[in-house]
Amino acid sequence: MAEQTKIFVDRREAGYELGKLLEADYKGKNALVIGIPRGGVEVAYEVARLLQAELSVIVTKKLPHPDQPELAIGAAAEDGTMYLSSRGKLMNEAVIDKILQSQLQEIKSRVQRFRHGAPLPIMENRIVILVDDGIATGATLIPAINLCRRMNPLSIVVAAPVSGRNFLKEIASLADEIRIVTQPDDFYAVGQVYADFHGLSDQEVTVLLDDFASQRLHYT
Repeated sequence: MAEQTKIFVDRREAGYELGKLLEADYKGKNALVIGIPRGGVEVAYEVARLLQAELSVIVTKKLPHPDQPELAIGAAAEDGTMYLSSRGKLMNEAVIDKILQSQLQEIKSRVQRFRHGAPLPIMENRIVILVDDGIATGATLIPAINLCRRMNPLSIVVAAPVSGRNFLKEIASLADEIRIVTQPDDFYAVGQVYADFHGLSDQEVTVLLDDFASQRLHYT
């Protein structure tokens, strides 16, 4: 079997290509670019830089099955917004709530680390661009989209360097636009298009966010 050709050297290059895809429509429009940790933040960094946009982060986490932690039954965002898979919807509400509360503790900890406890930026009447390093099912994006929608943005754009062609249909119904750089016919995993797809640490994410903030302050 022939080795899959890598399209992107790493997430930074993928972010640059995604930014170029968005540049004509969104550069200089006071957009808010939001990365989905961890890998999405590195992509979002380059997107926000190219679009001369503000960069922030929404923390989401998968909801693990209580008996099979590697199996996700949904996802949650930092305000408690949930998406449940068909399997998750069949589970007892008390069990779901226990899983949610446990994940919210970790989400709260990451908000403290990544945004230093600060609230999300104002989204009202702004273009919000939600960025991840790729979309497999897209489950972690759905609660993030719903959270953003309640903050009355002008529009919500979901953007990623790569996806399959069969991600959750809820994303298309909830977002105003979806922008993807490449959709391989043989898609099986986000990492297949990256030469370097190492897992980012919380520290790496924090450094990226702080670095972007300091540069933005310097140039504005």
